[in-house]
Amino acid sequence: MAKDGARPIVRPRGFAAMDAERQRAIARKGGESVPKEKRSFARNPALAVEAGRKGGQSVAPEQRSFSKNPALAAEAGRKGGEVTQKAARKSRHDETADDDEATNPKT
Repeated sequence: MAKDGARPIVRPRGFAAMDAERQRAIARKGGESVPKEKRSFARNPALAVEAGRKGGQSVAPEQRSFSKNPALAAEAGRKGGEVTQKAARKSRHDETADDDEATNPKT
């Protein structure tokens, strides 16, 4: 703090101080640095799954967003359930349509 009790002015430094176009240019280069076929996760989805699992396990339970926000967890669960139910309904509908077509073929 300054002597008069006022807080000093904090200015962004480094990447944060750059204009948005310069930041995008730098970020774009990072994404282009490795060809897609050489990216390990692109070639091995199981490796990506395992890395995600390890990343999730490395965070203390009380620091995970769902443990801090039960409403967020409930909403995510609700959305997941809705998607699952819609997929199941569509699958049942498609099977019924296939059965109907097999027993009553169109001529």
